[in-house]
Amino acid sequence: MSYFLGIDGGGSKTDCVLLDAHGQVLRRAQGGPSNPLRGGYPQAWFSVSGTADMVLARQSLKATDISGICGGFGGAARPAVAKRMSIFLERSFPKAEVRVTTDIEIALEAAVEKGVGVVLIAGTGSVAYGRNAEGKTVRAGGWGPWLGDEGSAFDIGRRALTAVRRHEDGMGPATALSERIFKSLDARNWGTLVEHIAKNPDEVFPRVYPLVARAAEQGDEVSRKILDSAADALVELADHVIRKLGLAGEKFPLVRAGGVFGHCAYLDSLVDARLAAIADRATIGPLRTSPAEAAAHMARTAAGRAADAN
Repeated sequence: MSYFLGIDGGGSKTDCVLLDAHGQVLRRAQGGPSNPLRGGYPQAWFSVSGTADMVLARQSLKATDISGICGGFGGAARPAVAKRMSIFLERSFPKAEVRVTTDIEIALEAAVEKGVGVVLIAGTGSVAYGRNAEGKTVRAGGWGPWLGDEGSAFDIGRRALTAVRRHEDGMGPATALSERIFKSLDARNWGTLVEHIAKNPDEVFPRVYPLVARAAEQGDEVSRKILDSAADALVELADHVIRKLGLAGEKFPLVRAGGVFGHCAYLDSLVDARLAAIADRATIGPLRTSPAEAAAHMARTAAGRAADAN
């Protein structure tokens, strides 16, 4: 029996799926972050190894039982990143056909397989990615917190903390977030919190997003304004991709993916309404298949091709 692994490695978590030779999902597991550009290579390798080990142990398998593996990682659009992650996987799974690609590539595969469509991803980061009938692909965003990621959980959390800080300085309106921030982040005061941010901002800002979502749905105006701005930023990414691909006015799947979506009806409704305004014939909805599962199917296909070639 052959087995195949699919890995979705992002800035907040790593998802891993195990398939059998018939393409049936056997096991799933989730671990820590594995975007090497945000957390470093040791963190990425540790998270991938730990998550894969959980899947294998649950099925009583060894690394040498894996015939194919596909990993989609944040930052893997850079050849040097893809090469280092490939070398790690090849050494960890010596009998597997290894493929490394980007997390956005496996998300689009999960959304439309090889077809036409656009996926709008908002998690720790934010990006839109799509493909038209000619096979042309276009990406917008995905540049990390230093140059972009508008509308992401990171960005929303950062804006929320800024809003609380501005209110305490007498420079902004009151917000319900002020009463919840420190308890949620296990911080005693601003000094402690700033130390946490300096040490690992990815451990702080995305964790604030659920607080903003809850406060917005309870009517907090500051939180609603933050999410309104996030919705505009996300729709701008999708709009750019749609126009560059010549899909405006066409029928195509327009899929929402990532941890920002599906947890806040207020934000989801804003994004869906604004997406409908720029792509009125598109079918707008959430991602139904996980990117990690799509990656596992990609691994199975690549291993089959390699076997046929030999």
